[in-house]
Amino acid sequence: MDKCVGLYIHIPFCKAKCYYCDFTSFDNQNEKMAPYVFALCEEIKQYGEILQDRQVDTIFIGGGTPTVLPLALLEKILKNLKENFKIESSFEFTVESNPGTLNKELLYLLKEYRVNRLSMGLQATQNKILKSLGRIHSLEDFYNNYHLARQMGYQNINVDLIFSLPDQTKKEWADTLKYIIKSEPEHISCYSLIIEENSYFGRLKKEGKLKEASDELDRELYHYARKILTENKYHHYEISNFSKKGFESRHNMNCWKYKPYVGMGLGAHSFINGQRYHNSYNLDKYIQSQGKIESIKEEIESIPLTMQYGEYIFLGLRLTEGISIKDFESQFNISFHALFGEKVKKLIEEGLLIKKQDRIQLSLKGLDLANIVFAEFLP
Repeated sequence: MDKCVGLYIHIPFCKAKCYYCDFTSFDNQNEKMAPYVFALCEEIKQYGEILQDRQVDTIFIGGGTPTVLPLALLEKILKNLKENFKIESSFEFTVESNPGTLNKELLYLLKEYRVNRLSMGLQATQNKILKSLGRIHSLEDFYNNYHLARQMGYQNINVDLIFSLPDQTKKEWADTLKYIIKSEPEHISCYSLIIEENSYFGRLKKEGKLKEASDELDRELYHYARKILTENKYHHYEISNFSKKGFESRHNMNCWKYKPYVGMGLGAHSFINGQRYHNSYNLDKYIQSQGKIESIKEEIESIPLTMQYGEYIFLGLRLTEGISIKDFESQFNISFHALFGEKVKKLIEEGLLIKKQDRIQLSLKGLDLANIVFAEFLP
């Protein structure tokens, strides 16, 4: 059994819903913030008891926008996490934010509770593009918040970017990357826009009112990002993620390496003791539960070993270093080659996988066709 566990805390509130977003989040629900935090803190206390024999090595507070919470409510969450879990001395503690939601008082509070990593959702550097995405911040807001965080001593900052946006040009994407490289964050995430059915963009697409980037342009923008970021000493360590040496996201790395994590809050997912489940997506139900774990857990699934084999591989293959055959066999006490030898041979012949000594990893072609590769390993 893993002695460590990662925690994910979900804050489902935003100032405004972005047009591409179908995450479990709500705008104009400020009156529900206090009862939500009460229920969340009760859930945190219960998990503190359940996980008392484990050390917490990563915490990630995401959303929504956690930094839209009033300071007193945010502090209540941070205080409960500190009081209810055994936290490793060298743990990674990330909080997501949107530009314009950070200030000195908030940044000081986060520092006081040992938050040592910020993740900022910039997405693009052109104000007209930000407006077209339903973002309510400007590039100037990002600049001010980013440099305020630096002045207050934050030394591990991630910036999220999105490419293949409607009407986005190659030059605009290049300018966004150039600006971010000059800003020197420790970590950069580059995501291709996915039009989700339940988002505002999804509705526009259904009505034929959204101009999508072609697959060819999408790949061209991705390859350009990979080239320019690696040239500027950002290590491409996962399909969508780049970091300076030693600043890979430990929380996400643990997920990709099939380590256990527990999610708390609305719709949060957990994977622990061979089980997967998630909390209710219904905000009123979550609040009324007052944090009682058993009344909000849904879709509890014991994962068969055959599925665990496949998940371990396709999550591990997201990392550019790939997976170690030895580690796989140690984890499951079974022969990797007996299970997947023929599939791996076929994918190598097709130029989608590369084998380097003990490791199997995606080729450059495989990065572009990753979902096809992953599907090969599922039962």
